[in-house]
Amino acid sequence: MENIAAVLHGVGDVRVQPFRAPVPGPHEVVVEIRSVGICGSDVHYFEHGRIGDFVVRDPMVLGHEASGVVVARGASARRLAVGTRVALEPGVPCGQCRECRHGRYNLCPDVRFFATPPIDGALARYVAINEQFAHPVPPSLSDDAAALIEPLSVGVWANRKAGTGVGTRVLVTGAGPIGVLAAQVARAAGAGWVGIVDINPDRLAAAARFGFDEVLSGLGSYDGEPDILIECTGAPSAVRDGIRALRPAGTAVLVGLGPSADLALPVSVIQTRELWVTGTFRYANTYPAAIELAASGRVRLDDLVGARLPLDEAERALRMGHTDPAVLKTIVAVSAA
Repeated sequence: MENIAAVLHGVGDVRVQPFRAPVPGPHEVVVEIRSVGICGSDVHYFEHGRIGDFVVRDPMVLGHEASGVVVARGASARRLAVGTRVALEPGVPCGQCRECRHGRYNLCPDVRFFATPPIDGALARYVAINEQFAHPVPPSLSDDAAALIEPLSVGVWANRKAGTGVGTRVLVTGAGPIGVLAAQVARAAGAGWVGIVDINPDRLAAAARFGFDEVLSGLGSYDGEPDILIECTGAPSAVRDGIRALRPAGTAVLVGLGPSADLALPVSVIQTRELWVTGTFRYANTYPAAIELAASGRVRLDDLVGARLPLDEAERALRMGHTDPAVLKTIVAVSAA
């Protein structure tokens, strides 16, 4: 099979070019990629060549939000038939370390995560992946929606960490794709009130289409006391103001990661109100629940998509956040159904 991929060669230099065809290991399947969502991390690698300690030193294929169809299997792969449509969970852990053994495989130190240096990603016609991390999707899910199971899993994990349940009041800071998905998951979990905050008017307009209880342009005039904060920006002011807004004994879940490795927190507020503050890193054991949420219609994934471009326009897709800020999520259509 002839393969092509969007390969990052350096800052601002992505080339769609022939790429080596994947050879599946014994427990792997080869997936013909249909749709790939452009994530902020893809854009960051494209624009800066690094995220924290992860530095692009050699050419790397971008993309980790992906769906496709199984076209070949390794010698011992039996779980998925050829022709099965799948959403790809892009982080394959070692399965042997302490974190994996305790079910926290998102914290595996040896995880191989698509499009995280030096691991190639999914902006390619064909990729190979362990069959346990290719999740079947029902016919009711589009290829684009199946690709967005990955960011939806971030929202599912954040709400699990928060303990979102019936009647809880949930405030989400950041109305980008992750924030909108986290807010939708909170509503699906039975939250009694869901509000979302941003300062970008394009993001606020996009979020308003999802029917949340409140869409707020900043926290300056907000005087509520939510039970839960899901912070999706990483911006220091949003983190601090969001934590200060919580009711006593409330929970703050920090999802967004800002440019600084260190962040000042309002410790006196955390102590005197006995707040719970936790971070998140990707997700674990979320794909089945995320697929069910999307298939049931309780989370709307296709409505996030504002632009759909072919693989040979990968660079344009990576620049879309600047050229058309009203677009919430850009999809690269790699192969036709």
